[in-house]
Amino acid sequence: MEAQNHEVAALVEKISGLHAAIAKLPSLSPSPAVDALFTALVTACVPASPVDVSRLGPDAQKMREELIRLCSDAEGQLEAHYADTLAAFDNPLDHLARFPYYRNYLDLSRLEYELLARYVPGLAPARVAFVGSGPLPFSSLVLAARHLPGTLFDNYDRCAAANERAKKLVRADADLSKRMSFRTADVADLTEELAEYDVVFLAALVGMAAEDKARVVAHLGRHMAPGAALVVRSAHGARGFLYPVVDPEDIGRGGFEVLAVYHPDDEVINSVIVPRKAADGQGKGSGAAPVVSPPCKCCKMEAGAATTAAPPLLKREDMAAREEVSF
Repeated sequence: MEAQNHEVAALVEKISGLHAAIAKLPSLSPSPAVDALFTALVTACVPASPVDVSRLGPDAQKMREELIRLCSDAEGQLEAHYADTLAAFDNPLDHLARFPYYRNYLDLSRLEYELLARYVPGLAPARVAFVGSGPLPFSSLVLAARHLPGTLFDNYDRCAAANERAKKLVRADADLSKRMSFRTADVADLTEELAEYDVVFLAALVGMAAEDKARVVAHLGRHMAPGAALVVRSAHGARGFLYPVVDPEDIGRGGFEVLAVYHPDDEVINSVIVPRKAADGQGKGSGAAPVVSPPCKCCKMEAGAATTAAPPLLKREDMAAREEVSF
């Protein structure tokens, strides 16, 4: 225990130093200095760690909240920069690999798709929503092109400029330009529309504070159709310094049954939680949900009977080699 406490203290000190350096940057637009600091931050946060960010002291919690906001701002500027770069090509989708985190999005989207295919059997979504799609909607693009070729995608973002950038990326693709829409709206203002979707994807940075995320989930729970699936991006361990951590119990309280929780142990940063809107509107929390990821340092994960029935998902390198699952 003492060794773990020392490891956590050393990590918090290192991340605090990186936070201080990032906060002093005159701009978060892509540059060698910005890239170097955020690369160092990700490198520090990705390895398995015993840290539980919910147990940090007040000063460390404040630092973490500020750091997540800085990460959000930098991510938005990075995506806007590459959206503009890609839009200069005749067919922007032919050049998506220029984005430095392209492979991560491929892996994350495949993970989310396979979790849906496994834990929501028989689901054949006619229409899905992606909330918080941003100027470079990689997840929607990958899901629509590689995994859900017959599905309509409605992408929501509060920023009109982000949506205008995103529209330009699909302009030359006859299929995706017909199947993908980009709508400027806050999820809190969506009501009847939400009942039209078979699946709603919730981006990691929609609702950055825990209470904000819980409010968003509760709003979705009030308006999504019974039986519809929700895909929520979260974070685990030290990755909670990069993205908000979502408590599966908050999802249950929002009117959902949590079906699966996955914490990657590779280059994919985000954890993924797959709930389904309860038919009676009463969520069941996460007590019976299988945690289908490998054991980590910060918690002892016990899958229970549900995990025994559903073996862990394939690791990234194996997933890439296997034939894709079909709804």
